[in-house]
Amino acid sequence: MANEIGRRNFLKESAGVVAGVAVASSAGPNLMAKADANDTVRAAVVGVRGRGTAHIAGFTGLPKVEVVALCDVDESVLSQRVQELEKQTGRKVRRYTDMRDVLAAKDIDVVSFATPNHWHSLGGIWACQAGKDAYVEKPCSHNIWEGRKLLEAARKYGRIVQHGTQSRSSVGVKDGIQKLREGVIGDVYMAKGLCYKWRKTIGRIPEGPVPSGVDYNLWLGPANERAFSKNRFHYNWHWHWEYGNGDIGNQGVHEMDMARWGLGVSGHPQKIQSSGGHFMFDDDQETPNVQIATFDYPDQKKRLVFEVRHWMTNNEASLGSVGENEVGVLFYGSEGYMVMKGGQGYRTHLGRKGEPGPTLQEGGNNFGNFIDAVRSRKKEDLNAEIEEGHLSSTLCHLANVAYRTERTLHFDSETETFSGDSDANALLTRDYRSPFVVPESV
Repeated sequence: MANEIGRRNFLKESAGVVAGVAVASSAGPNLMAKADANDTVRAAVVGVRGRGTAHIAGFTGLPKVEVVALCDVDESVLSQRVQELEKQTGRKVRRYTDMRDVLAAKDIDVVSFATPNHWHSLGGIWACQAGKDAYVEKPCSHNIWEGRKLLEAARKYGRIVQHGTQSRSSVGVKDGIQKLREGVIGDVYMAKGLCYKWRKTIGRIPEGPVPSGVDYNLWLGPANERAFSKNRFHYNWHWHWEYGNGDIGNQGVHEMDMARWGLGVSGHPQKIQSSGGHFMFDDDQETPNVQIATFDYPDQKKRLVFEVRHWMTNNEASLGSVGENEVGVLFYGSEGYMVMKGGQGYRTHLGRKGEPGPTLQEGGNNFGNFIDAVRSRKKEDLNAEIEEGHLSSTLCHLANVAYRTERTLHFDSETETFSGDSDANALLTRDYRSPFVVPESV
C-alpha cells in the first residue's frame, strides 16, 4: 500500500498538480551541487535486459559510483541482473518493477534509462521532475514533440541529462570532427550515414498470454492498450511503430548524430524526403528494412543522406568486410572524403587519387563523462547533452514521418512543425495512455 500511495503522489507531482520544484527541492541529487566532488554518486538503471547491461557495466566501472538499484518489468530478467551485480560488487542491490518507485527514492542521485523507445522521454521527464540527473538511451524520444518536452524539463529543473549517442565521447571521433572543422577534406558539403545490418526475419507469432512475472501494463506505459505478442516484446519492439522507430532510429541514430555533427549544421533541416519499404521477408515487422532519406539545409548549403539496408549488401568505402555489418558515416568535401566507422574514429582520403591522410582510432567513455558533469553541475561539460540528442533523434523521426506520409516535407525549425501538412503534423506526437502521459507543461 505504501508503494502505491507513493506512485499516486508521484503521478500528481509529475502532472503539475504539485509544483515540480517542490519535488526536486526534497530530492537527494540536489545536494550534489553542494557536496564534495568525491562523494559517491548513487545510480539506478531502468531496463536491464539488453542495452541496460552496458549501463550497469558502465557505471560500476567508475570510481565513487555505486549502482544501488535496478528496475525492470520482467521479473526473470531483473532477478538475474540483481544476482549478477550483487555477486560482482558484494553489495545488496535494491530491485524495482515500477520506475516511479525508483524516482521516489531520495537517496538515488542519477537514473539511466535503457527501456524501449516509447518510454525514453517520459522516464527522463519524470526523473527531472523528481530532482534526478538522467542518462537517456538513444533515441531520446519516440516522437519529435516529446523530445522537445524532455529538453524543456532538463532546462526547467536544471538537471544534467546525457544522451546515449556514445560516439560523442570517442576521442577518435572528436578528433575527426575537429579535422573537418580545420578543412582536412576542404569544404564539407554532404554526409552519408550507413546502417547496413544483418537483420533476420522476425517471422509471425500470434498474440498470446503475458509471460509469468511480466508487468505488461507497465511495459506498455504510454502506448495504446493491445494484446501481448512475443514479436512485439523483447527487442522486436524496435520494428513496430507503437514502441520503436525502425533501424534508422535504433542503430541509425548513432550515425545520424555523427553525420549532423560533422556537417556542422545548426537547427533542423528544412526539406525532408524518404522512401523505402519492407522487402524480402513476410513477417510481423511494420517498420522499413530498406530506407533512403535525404535532409536538406538550403540556407547552409549542406545535405545529409541516410540509408538503411538489411541482409546481404555491398561494401562502401571499405567500411566493413564481406559478411560484416556496414555501419558508419562518409563525409564528402572539395579536397577529399572522410570515413567514420563504428563510432571509434576516422580515416581520410585526399585528392583525386584518394591518398591516405590523417587517421585515428580511439574510443571514449560516455558514462564517465556524464558522471563528471553530474559532479561539476555544468551541462556544458556533457559530450552528448540532451539538446544535441533531441536534434539528432528528430532527424530519425523526420525520416520516418516522410516515409509514412510518402511525400516531400517542409519543416519549420522554429516551431518544429510541418508547413501546411496536417497528416505529417499528426505524427509529431501520439495519443498517450493515462496515466503515462507526457505533459504539455513539464
